[in-house]
Amino acid sequence: MAELKPGARLPLLFFGMLSLLGGVMAGLARLGWSVPGPAVQAAGVHGPLMIAAFFGTVISLERAVAVGHNWAYLAPLAAGLGGIALLAGAPLIAGQLLGSLAAFGLIAASVVALRRQVAAFTVVLTLAAGCWLVGNLIWLAGGDPAAAVPWWLLFLVLTIAGERLELTRFLPTPPLAQKLFIGIVGVLLLAALAAADRLLAGGLIALALWLLRYDIARRNVATTGLTRFIAACLLSGYFWLLAAGLLGVAGAFVPGHAWRDAALHAIGLGFVFAMVFGHALIIFPAVTRIRIPYRPVLYLPLALLHLTLALRVVGGLGDVFALRHLAGLLNGLVLLVFIATIVTLVSRNRTGGTR
Repeated sequence: MAELKPGARLPLLFFGMLSLLGGVMAGLARLGWSVPGPAVQAAGVHGPLMIAAFFGTVISLERAVAVGHNWAYLAPLAAGLGGIALLAGAPLIAGQLLGSLAAFGLIAASVVALRRQVAAFTVVLTLAAGCWLVGNLIWLAGGDPAAAVPWWLLFLVLTIAGERLELTRFLPTPPLAQKLFIGIVGVLLLAALAAADRLLAGGLIALALWLLRYDIARRNVATTGLTRFIAACLLSGYFWLLAAGLLGVAGAFVPGHAWRDAALHAIGLGFVFAMVFGHALIIFPAVTRIRIPYRPVLYLPLALLHLTLALRVVGGLGDVFALRHLAGLLNGLVLLVFIATIVTLVSRNRTGGTR
């Protein structure tokens, strides 16, 4: 069968964007903001919407494009439908089962990529998909998203780390670096298995330091244009991952801890979304065949992302709810600013406005 055409992939991406929008509004509902009714009833599944539904859709869609098999697109379809089920107020098990099916699909697609090229980075990407499945099954079994958080975080963190590991082949990286990386991944998986929050935090610190030391972004930040912008996104994200690990060592990953919001969003917003901002101009065209031109204005949403997140972290560390309340709204608005910037760049490029 011919591979799914780019135009047919857009509805899958749209489903993911619905989960993102719903997840952001559900997060605002948790902070006490007035949002539409469906977002209020989805406040308890803010995490699943953002990780299992939105990122699950986007990552599995990217993987489906990479492996080039039509069946692989069932994974982003299931993830997207799972997000819609959560937003629509369907029985919780519907979203849980769809998310689990999506994770199975991503694992299958990752195994295809692994068989094509057996390498450390393809193994890590497959393990990341497995972490997503484990998190979903824990959520399915117990109904508490908090219990699945360590595994969901590793799904995102290891996916990003695995993709960055692939690019170290373009650098004169010493053999010890890859051994250290594999050891760090082992520590992170062991920490999740043992539910050892501080060990998990230590692993994240080690990973952040590894990325800051060995990632090609260190060199690329001295270049220009899109390459420099991506490097700036990556390096800034690594510092947030380091900050999250340090907070975790202080106990912030423990459910109910006063700093938990700061630690989790340092990873989710500071680390993960910095990667999204940096790679959107590469991933989106690869999936949709719609070119996004680079312009320096992209630094604006990146700067706003870090500024508003810093406000949220300060509010969390100082137990100033009013600051967290405001920063949460600003976090959501920054994502809208980024999306609006991308849409504007695409529109102007198609009409010749950027020439």
